[in-house]
Amino acid sequence: MMTGEREKELMSGAGMLLEARRTNTPIDDLPAAVRPVTLEEAYFIQDRIALAYGEIGGWKVGAPTAEATPMFAPMPRAWIASNHAVLGGRHRFRGLEAEIAFLMGKDLPPREQAYSRDEVVAAIASCHPAIEVMESGLTDPLKAEKLSMIADLQMHGAFVYGAAVTNWQRIDFSKEHVTLAVDGVVRVERTGSNTSGDLMRLLPWLANEGAERTGGLKSGQWVTTGSWTGLSLGTAGSSVDVKFSTAGEVDLRFE
Repeated sequence: MMTGEREKELMSGAGMLLEARRTNTPIDDLPAAVRPVTLEEAYFIQDRIALAYGEIGGWKVGAPTAEATPMFAPMPRAWIASNHAVLGGRHRFRGLEAEIAFLMGKDLPPREQAYSRDEVVAAIASCHPAIEVMESGLTDPLKAEKLSMIADLQMHGAFVYGAAVTNWQRIDFSKEHVTLAVDGVVRVERTGSNTSGDLMRLLPWLANEGAERTGGLKSGQWVTTGSWTGLSLGTAGSSVDVKFSTAGEVDLRFE
């Protein structure tokens, strides 16, 4: 249980990250006194940052390995855009990841009995190719303390989704092929490369284990399920194209 004094310290850390993002003036890391030392503290900062950006439009969830416990972060509604989006000047880091995302069609409110995988799949309205743009108030989020990076919305900066995929339930994601190209040059080409192993395990986990924090998944929210391509970096003026073999295409451009 966090003390009131510790909450004040963490809120100060959230304010520093917000200011760094808003002014495009990154910091190397949070000062030790306001830096999270547990995942719970990192999530506390995440939630304070998300409040500043208004309505939550969805959640990013992923796991670094098939055995790892997933981690998740809120995605502000204001940062969600459809295919061919042009992203403006608030972007500095411009990290890029190809992902598969799902739009929820039914509410999954918190409940005592865990939702089954079938129940969660039945609540999905559609499946989409997506690009998550990674952004940060940290100069180089991969060199800062890991919990500082997680606190800073887990590097989330924008989410761009492509057209819905028909008959997505038939896709064998273990064999799905993806390319990510920047300015027409393929940077990454991989097959079956979602880091969580079985990406469909992530949604039931979020609906159940994440419900205390999310308040339950809601119709109209997005869930994006982790990187297929690792992290690539764009620049001002870059065009980015992602192509999945079955799950469609999505693109964006930076101003």
